[in-house]
Amino acid sequence: MKIRFILIFVILFFTSCASTATPEEIQKATAHYQMGLSYYNGDKPQMAYIEFQKALELNPYDKKVLNAIGIIHLLNFEDIQTAVGYFGKAIQIDPNFAEAYNNMGVAYEKAGMLDEAIDYFITASSNPMYQSPEKAYDNLGRAYYRLGLYDDSIDAYKAAIRRVNNFYPSYYGLALCYNAKGQYGDAATAITRAVELDPLYKGNKDKATEDLLNRKIIAKGKEEKDIADYLDILKY
Repeated sequence: MKIRFILIFVILFFTSCASTATPEEIQKATAHYQMGLSYYNGDKPQMAYIEFQKALELNPYDKKVLNAIGIIHLLNFEDIQTAVGYFGKAIQIDPNFAEAYNNMGVAYEKAGMLDEAIDYFITASSNPMYQSPEKAYDNLGRAYYRLGLYDDSIDAYKAAIRRVNNFYPSYYGLALCYNAKGQYGDAATAITRAVELDPLYKGNKDKATEDLLNRKIIAKGKEEKDIADYLDILKY
């Protein structure tokens, strides 16, 4: 998948098409962006996409709009190449936009390019201005885990937890790492903490087990393996 080539092409395309927005256009674009966020948070990605595109037409240099459109392409449309283009344009506009670096890392991870993903996650997590570094550290931990670098993965997950102590996704990640290393007691402790903090379960292991069993039915590949490991760890 020639993502880097497509990234350059899309950046050049955006640059050639962009124009400076007037204050009135920026105000209208902001309104469309906020409406898009409302739709997206309401699980209406197609409606959100329409609003984000309207915002982009009015203000082509809005990094947040570009990032939001990229997220929809990545997570909802499963169009990695187009997502990379939007994230790349957002980074071009603001080279310190850590959220876009983190999302770019997710895109590369989904494309199976873990080394490249790790570079983006490290860049995002090391940015002192990033308001959500725990997300990048958690993603970094997952990428290291996929590569079998369990100690590096544990360090990344612990870094996420140091930033936000109740960041439950990283406790799930720790459970997988400890399990892979044969440290079953630590794995059990980590997943217990994850289930306690996870708002879906609030400490109810029976509910977590039932939910994971249901999710496993439709899961595939690495996700299915992760869920199977969670279920094993919950038995410890």
